[in-house]
Amino acid sequence: MGGPLRIPVASSFERLLAQEDTDGDRQITVRDRGPKRFELKEHARVVEGTYALSNLLQELALAREAGQAELQLDLERLHENPVRRISRRIREEFWEGLTRRIDAEGLARIVADSKAVARPRLYVPASDPVGLSYFAQLARESRELDLEVVRLPERVTPEYVLSINDAPGLLSLLPGVPFVVPGGRFNELYGWDSYFEALGLLEDGRLDLAKAMVDHFLYEIRHYGQVLNANRSYYLTRSQPPFLTSMGLAVHERMPEGSERDAWLRAVIETAIREYESVWTGELRLTDTGLSRYNGGGIGMPPETEPGHFDAVLAPYAAAAGLDVRSYAGRYAKRLIAEPALDAYFVHDRTVRESGHDTSNRLEGRAASLCTVDLNALLYKYERDIARVRDSAEWLARAERRRALMNELCWDDARGMFFDYDFVDRRRTGYESATTFYPLWAGLASPEQARRLVENALPLFEAAGGLVSGTEASRGPVSIGRPQRQWDYPFGWPPHQMLAWRGLLDYGYREAAQRLAYRWLLLITRNAADYNGTVPEKYDVVNCTHQVFVEYGNVGTEFDYITKEGFGWMNASYQVGLRLLSPEQRKGLEALESVEAVFGAS
Repeated sequence: MGGPLRIPVASSFERLLAQEDTDGDRQITVRDRGPKRFELKEHARVVEGTYALSNLLQELALAREAGQAELQLDLERLHENPVRRISRRIREEFWEGLTRRIDAEGLARIVADSKAVARPRLYVPASDPVGLSYFAQLARESRELDLEVVRLPERVTPEYVLSINDAPGLLSLLPGVPFVVPGGRFNELYGWDSYFEALGLLEDGRLDLAKAMVDHFLYEIRHYGQVLNANRSYYLTRSQPPFLTSMGLAVHERMPEGSERDAWLRAVIETAIREYESVWTGELRLTDTGLSRYNGGGIGMPPETEPGHFDAVLAPYAAAAGLDVRSYAGRYAKRLIAEPALDAYFVHDRTVRESGHDTSNRLEGRAASLCTVDLNALLYKYERDIARVRDSAEWLARAERRRALMNELCWDDARGMFFDYDFVDRRRTGYESATTFYPLWAGLASPEQARRLVENALPLFEAAGGLVSGTEASRGPVSIGRPQRQWDYPFGWPPHQMLAWRGLLDYGYREAAQRLAYRWLLLITRNAADYNGTVPEKYDVVNCTHQVFVEYGNVGTEFDYITKEGFGWMNASYQVGLRLLSPEQRKGLEALESVEAVFGAS
């Protein structure tokens, strides 16, 4: 009576979809208007409710994909607690679904993605002759890939990167070494995503993958000069927020003790110093204030954007030139039209993308003019990490100088918050952003500043579903000329949540950290339970929904029948957040109780 049922796959699958997937999106969600009651005719048993029916659809889809005629299913599996189900699937399935390699088998998977061009292309650094030989041989032996292997010049300039915009391709990494991608159309190794993914991997016992990703970043710095935005040719001039020392230390902490472990960490720190000196305190990014800025480099429009993305920006210039927008865009991209004002705009736009916060009204049209709180807090953490590993008074002094400069230029004592500093206009911007909590994570804030941030800033950013990226007041009204941007109100993202949790914990504000984590996990769990297991890139944390209609949509929401990946840093935030909760809070989450029910009125 209590054993597994044998369910015919094909007929049950088709009947379930026909009855319950009333909107035809190949998922069963709360939006469907079916009876939410499905009879397993062969066994006179009934499955009821959106959550159980969506789980049944997922189980049938997996069996169908495996070519099984029958599915052996314990009905209790359909009612597995959603918290445990999400966490189990992240641990057992999602990480594997997001793992890639650059070798014969791995390239076949990567080059078939949505960014694929007519002929797949792999660029290899001139400084890596071993890699060049390996990939050239792979191209010869795996003719089905039709892979073109291109040797990069000894010196890669913005002009060279512009010249290959019409011949985009992957950038090589360590051959055959695995790495985790964010998911969806983001099918490559990304800079700052990887730090958060690594935290989730370590939580799930995947030291191998987390360490491999650090090793890839060491390769990138040695051969491309920086941790790349991602390993695509059009990112050659652009980095992303620096987390290498934190990532290396997190991995080192989990490695078996011994000389190999310590030698590996020394190599990480030495390479991070090279990155720090040549990238973050090099001439392109160090300002005359002594603080650093993002500076995405490159020439013209970022080619990775979708057609039409910049139409509103280009429209007035096109009209003045007597051209339609697409014709103007094509001519401008080929440098047949000179327009200094547009060139200046795209310097800022590329810089927004290097910051990882693409896009936000906080940075729009001025990103390259800002010493941002987030970047300089991250560099303070670099300096402190290097000082600790090398036992260096010099690096500790660098950190203290940066702290003093941030207190002078970025800290607003009247408002009790950190703000970006515009080194061109010589003033703080006053734009309220969740990046104000980065100094807590970095250990830069004083105890008094931490108290002020909790008292003054936290109430501005805490929403029903966690921390919102920025306030509505700073974002201002949205319009055609000032559109809604995805790193602004009302949206929330995993990095802001995870950094704030850790920072609050480190300064003794455990209850606040746990409350924020609970709000975030409750949001993820409820949306997954109601929407066929969806674990997306971001949320509207004010309205508590993943149905986000802004800029690029919401990666991780479009799939047929079952998601096998979730989204990288969202997966990580779930696993890390669960560890943060107390047993009582975990019990409340599994019961899907409201925040007020667990923490009381707030």
